[in-house]
Order: sequence, then structure tokens, then C-alpha cells
Amino acid sequence: MTDILATCDGGALVETIRGWAEELGFSQLGVSDIDLADHEGHLKRWLEAGHQGEMQWMGDHGTKRSRPEELVPGTCRVLSLRMDYLGDGTDPMSVLENPDKAYIARYTLGRDYHKLVRKRLAQLAKRIESHLGQGLYRAFVDSAPVLERALAERAGLGWIAKNTMLINQDAGSWFFLGEIYTDLPLTVDPPQDSKHCGTCRACLDICPTDAFVGPFELDARRCISYLTIEHKGSIDPELRPLMGNRIFGCDDCQLVCPWNKFAQVTAEPDFQPRHGLDDGELLTLFAWDEATWAANTEGSALRRIGYERWLRNLAIALGNAPSTPDTVAGLRQRADYPSELVQEHVSWALEQHGAL
Repeated sequence: MTDILATCDGGALVETIRGWAEELGFSQLGVSDIDLADHEGHLKRWLEAGHQGEMQWMGDHGTKRSRPEELVPGTCRVLSLRMDYLGDGTDPMSVLENPDKAYIARYTLGRDYHKLVRKRLAQLAKRIESHLGQGLYRAFVDSAPVLERALAERAGLGWIAKNTMLINQDAGSWFFLGEIYTDLPLTVDPPQDSKHCGTCRACLDICPTDAFVGPFELDARRCISYLTIEHKGSIDPELRPLMGNRIFGCDDCQLVCPWNKFAQVTAEPDFQPRHGLDDGELLTLFAWDEATWAANTEGSALRRIGYERWLRNLAIALGNAPSTPDTVAGLRQRADYPSELVQEHVSWALEQHGAL
């Protein structure tokens, strides 16, 4: 690959690639090397503490997650890219503060980002390959064992903050990440010189379930995003009241982050809210039959949890909602739903309203 770079200015090539990335809708591109030794140690300690919960895949693949050259032999550089996703929907805080509404993490209100971002990454990789005539390029979006935040931090896209999110000083944290592994020895970008969280601990203090062991470390087993999306079984009754009206994911630690005053509304139409899910009523969503749910979540990341866990999560939220005849009636309509998981959580919700 050095023969290719011998005929051009490496820095100029990176700038050219940045321009192509911008044309494809990406907000920023950075280039890093593949030295993730510090992050490898942190991941090992996190896994040994059991903080991954049921996400056993986090420990699979040995060191391929932290050593890009083992995942894709020949890799010497990683292109990290971000794409903003915050839509124009209903103000998230107004939804969180209304216990009759269903809060859904903002990243999933539009179309599933995996396909869209992966397609754009593939287009960028193909353009680079066509320009240079050869090379190794592999694109990833949550599709392989990749430490994407660590790579993005190393590529200068921001810093991993106390809430374990990647924060960009000009754009906050409402964005997706994607990567292209390559054997092209591009000029690397300088990493973030320091973490700019200071003494702020707003994200740690706001967490409804106290999921943060401390700054920069999350115990996923208590995280509402994990509980509503990754966890497949019964949710700990002690945690259910703390979940409020959050039925898919949780954005609290982003909503209170001061850096998100710089967040940009996405220019990508596919990330705009669909089917009124940015402001849905708990009872309305709970009344959806499976066909309606399937139609209204088509092409959405919401499909990941399936209909059964959709009802489980909504049952908890309705158990936390104000006690009204309509709430109790809505829950009773699902009391005999043919799923022990749903029945358990509906019974718990009815008990909260003294309706058993």
C-alpha cells in the first residue's frame, strides 16, 4: 500500500475522503491507528466484574474486539465516522415527565440506522477503492466485535465521558458511529487531548436505577437500556418502579449532559420520528395487536425486542402510571395473554394499582 501513497499526499487524501463522507451525510470522519491497549484492559476488568449481564457476546472473540488487526488481518488504520440522529420530534423531557406517555430512546424513532449507515459506509469504501485502485476495506456498524467508542476517541471524534458515551465538544452525543477498517496507512488524526467532563456528574446523578458504578463505568445489569432491550426474561421487581415510563432504552444521561446544548438536528430524513412514537400514549401502544405492532415498527430497531417484550415493557410502564379506571382496564385486557412473561408483568402492574 505504500506504493499508492507514494504517488499522493497522505494528508490531502484524508481531506478528500472527508469530503466524500460529508457528501454521504456523515457529520465527521477521523482516522486512527489500532493501538487500543488501554481500552483492552478496561474491557477485561468490566467483563470480569460481570457488568455485561446477559450480553455474553461482549466477551466472545477473544481479543479481536480490541485488536483490529486480529479481526481483519492487514488492518493498520480505522476510519471512524459519526452521523447525527436527533430528530425534530416532541421534546423528550416533556414525554418523560408525562407518566401516561411512552418514552422511547430517540435513536430508534426513525428507520433502523444499521442498514442506512452500513450502506453509506460501503459506498464510501467503494469510492476510496475506486480512487486508489486497490486496498482492503471492511465496514462495520454494530455488526462485529469492534470497540467503536474507543476507536472514535482515538480518531479525535470526541472523548468517552463519565456516562460511557462518546461526547463531541461541537455536537454533544446524539450520533451514530461506524467504522471502516483498512490497510491503507493514512495520516492519523490527533486524539482528544483530554476528557472535558470536569467535576460535572449530572449523568451519574440522574440515572434512575443507579447503574453507574462510578465515573466511566456502567453496570449494564441495572441500566434501563439493557433491561428493556437486551434482557430477555423477567425484570427485577425492585427495578421496575425505577423505570418509569421508559419502554425502549433510556436517554436520561444524555438529556442532562451540558454538552448536548451543541447537538445538531439531523439532516437525514430517515431518522425523523415515525408513527407518532416520539409522543405515544402508553395505553394506545399497549392495545396494539401483533399485526399493528409489526406494521408500525417495520424497518425500525424496535423490532429487535419482539412483541412479547414490547408488552412486558409497557406493562411495567403502566404499573408506574397514575391509577385510573382506563389504566386498570387496559391492563386487564392483557391479563390472560398467552405468555407467562407478559402475564407476570401485567399482574405486577395491576398489583401496583391495587387491582388484583
